[in-house]
Amino acid sequence: MDLEEARQALFAQVSAVSEIEKIALSQARGRILAETVKAQLPLPPFAASAMDGYALRQADLADTATFRVIGESLAGHPFQSTIDVGECVRIFTGAVVPPGADLIVLQETLVAQQTLADGRMEVRFEPQQIGEDYIRPIGNDVEAGQALATPGDCLSPFLLGTLAAAGVTQICVYRPVVVGIFSSGDELVDPGVPPENLLLGQIYDSNSFTLASLLQHLPVELARLPRLKDEPMAVAAALSAAAQRCDLLITSGGVSVGDADFIGATIARMGELAFWRLNLKPGKPLAFGKLGDCWIFGLPGNPVSTIVTCLLLVLPTLQVMCGTLPKPLLRVRAVLDSAVSHQPGRAEYQRGIYQMDPRTGEHDDAVEHTALRVSHTGDQGSNRLSTFAGANCLIEIPKDSGDLAAGTVVDILPLSDLLN
Repeated sequence: MDLEEARQALFAQVSAVSEIEKIALSQARGRILAETVKAQLPLPPFAASAMDGYALRQADLADTATFRVIGESLAGHPFQSTIDVGECVRIFTGAVVPPGADLIVLQETLVAQQTLADGRMEVRFEPQQIGEDYIRPIGNDVEAGQALATPGDCLSPFLLGTLAAAGVTQICVYRPVVVGIFSSGDELVDPGVPPENLLLGQIYDSNSFTLASLLQHLPVELARLPRLKDEPMAVAAALSAAAQRCDLLITSGGVSVGDADFIGATIARMGELAFWRLNLKPGKPLAFGKLGDCWIFGLPGNPVSTIVTCLLLVLPTLQVMCGTLPKPLLRVRAVLDSAVSHQPGRAEYQRGIYQMDPRTGEHDDAVEHTALRVSHTGDQGSNRLSTFAGANCLIEIPKDSGDLAAGTVVDILPLSDLLN
């Protein structure tokens, strides 16, 4: 399958977890909303000043530019008496507009002030050109009962701030998706083992660590599971046990066609398997299926293949399971700084570094151009985890393309968007 075909097939099969829980707003960052949330009060809940100045009756400006100051209104400390003819109140941004006032005269237009014999202050303003009244009416931002968020919304800091301001304290969200992460292979050892204790042929298990790091920003509960041995019965037992406690299992390694690759065959024997030989580089071998009620991804074992397939397929699938909609892939145009080698047949995603083109504006208008330039990070072998060092995008090379010369305009997928 091509990438977009595989993504749509995945999204059509999985669905959000059904269980819902009510939590405090303070615990809700990153969770997925399961209900429509409405404002409990209007914002602002009172007529408020938008500027520092003086609150007065606009009609009085026709007769005088001099007003008696009868008090002040500060945020949290309102002036509650009614303003009468020729009176004003010193007011500050966010404070309650006193009864009777319908205009805020900006403090910058103050011409003079003096203290009267009775101890009160008198102020005089420049001639006013009345346009804006600088008063925020009740409900200017949000009306009482207005829907602020709907099911499937991710509770970002910005949305949480809006809900808090509108009097919301508790909300219903989908429960976290339980995700189990396996690595597969007898050659793997824990990263904590001292290098001098590694036996010949052993390598550190970086994939499960990387996968957990890629998923931890999602509303999921991560279950780090023991490594799978290269033995069919052990693989079957481990997968069966993990499927009882997880909503999704992710394995890395063991999905190719080697003698020690048992993941795909085990899923097919114990459950349902749609084995995709993806038209994708890196990441051609990938198994997806189901064991009972638990979905399972069998990702390739090479580190770069694991990361790329996780970014392009696993993360958006998990978004669906968490209760939200996956975003379309963000593709941005950029100019290649250096030539790229590519054999037609499979779409390829090379690690790249993009930046603003310092020559923007100097191009020939007859030639397609973009404000971004991109270069790959060197040899793109799927075992070379170091190709992600400094990378901030994936360079998308269409399956029908051959070698691309420097100066070719290509699509890039910013990693900041893929990780969001």
